[in-house]
Amino acid sequence: MSDLDRRLNHTGVFFNPSRARGAAFQASCAEMFSHLVCCESVDAASTAVVQRDAALLVLDLNGYEYLSEMAGVGALIRNRAGKAILVLCPYDHSAWLPELMAYGTFDYRLSPVLDDELQQAVKQALEVPLDAAAALQQELLDKEKELRDLLGVQRSLQRALSGFDTISTMASQVCLALCNFPGVRHTALLSIKERGDLQLVAQEARNHLDLGRLLQRRDRLLQSPLRDVFPPLMAVVRGEMILLDAPEKAGDPELAMALHDRNVRMVLALPLRAEPGGPEMGSIALMFDRHIVFSREQFACFASLAQFISFGLGMSELRHQNDVLSGQLSQMNTLDTLTGAANRRSGEDTLDNEIRRARRYGLPLAVLSFDVGSFRSSNDLYGSPVGEPALRKIAETVQGRLRTSDTLARMRGEEFLVVATHTSADDAVRLAEKLRAAIAEADLPGAHLGASVSISLSVAQVGPEEAGPGVLDRLDAALQLAKRAGRNCIQLAA
Repeated sequence: MSDLDRRLNHTGVFFNPSRARGAAFQASCAEMFSHLVCCESVDAASTAVVQRDAALLVLDLNGYEYLSEMAGVGALIRNRAGKAILVLCPYDHSAWLPELMAYGTFDYRLSPVLDDELQQAVKQALEVPLDAAAALQQELLDKEKELRDLLGVQRSLQRALSGFDTISTMASQVCLALCNFPGVRHTALLSIKERGDLQLVAQEARNHLDLGRLLQRRDRLLQSPLRDVFPPLMAVVRGEMILLDAPEKAGDPELAMALHDRNVRMVLALPLRAEPGGPEMGSIALMFDRHIVFSREQFACFASLAQFISFGLGMSELRHQNDVLSGQLSQMNTLDTLTGAANRRSGEDTLDNEIRRARRYGLPLAVLSFDVGSFRSSNDLYGSPVGEPALRKIAETVQGRLRTSDTLARMRGEEFLVVATHTSADDAVRLAEKLRAAIAEADLPGAHLGASVSISLSVAQVGPEEAGPGVLDRLDAALQLAKRAGRNCIQLAA
């Protein structure tokens, strides 16, 4: 059968509510049909398809903003029962494609589409294979390979997510796993951080493309001028899959040139969210070195992979939050809330640990105790607005004179303990004097009202076989002697 005979047997039905779109399609492709009917409503298209026994139904979705506006398009696809359909879908609404594929099979092209590309798509849709059985066999083989590829990527991704680590490490493993998909030359994972900033967390390049350099930033990506044309950013802004099958279709010549220079022919981006309909956590982007017309199974697999990645991100973030909360809880259990010093239990534990360490390595260890005198009367006279800040200031002053290896603990009321590592009795006495002088010179809250404090200190060096309770008893006895001696003095424990 000649090409003319084939054309004369081809009736086409074109659907789009815009008369101008119908006229443009007719000008470009009318010669490829024996008869072409342009319809501006779904009902008219449905009638024309049946009456004309159309060889090809062309559904042009340009001009619509929401898939719900095209009520009945799904029925058109379903009623075709596998007969040729060509869908023209705007690339920024490419998320409609997998939804429409639930109604049946069809070929598609992403708009804007050049005339020669459109004509080639129509020609392919109208072609009838000379050997239908061989064509079916090849289709099954292609489908088998497609499923093997998808299964391989899925397994790689599951291995990458098998151990939840830091988000950056997990993201790097994810990007590496996704590069196993045929044709993928670059992958990137973008994540929303504090204050809604979108950051480039990880990327894997097989084409020397640096996404940070391309976007001229690695964080605050939603402030990029490319947020409305570059698929990984659009997927976060719009909250849906974006498929760009030719960089020039984005409408930014510099972006298109930069992608073409790195052999990028197609970009697929999917939003990441912890649960369907939930807030966006970021996006995953795959850049291909070839054009691929994805099947329903491939779209579904990519959506599933995005869900896996979202789950991994959520688990990693949850683990991080748990670590932070655990640290805060641990700090609350070991710190005195008023002064910020260690609490009594933590102080006694530290003393026991340091005694064991000093004994193991033969190191000197000293402990100091001091009591804030006149504090209670000042607190009673001027109230807690003066007394409590004064106690915090004293603890802050002492902490500022200690080494990082020393520990300050509040034992009870106005009594504190200092565990001084690698310190002999003589050095501890000198430290006690330094602390006494520092507190005497400190500008304490309430001083302008006449409030004053003084401290009494005791010092003890831990004996070779001495345990914590014994040291604290000796220290306390010495502190009582210091108090009876008139306060503001230092007593060395016997």
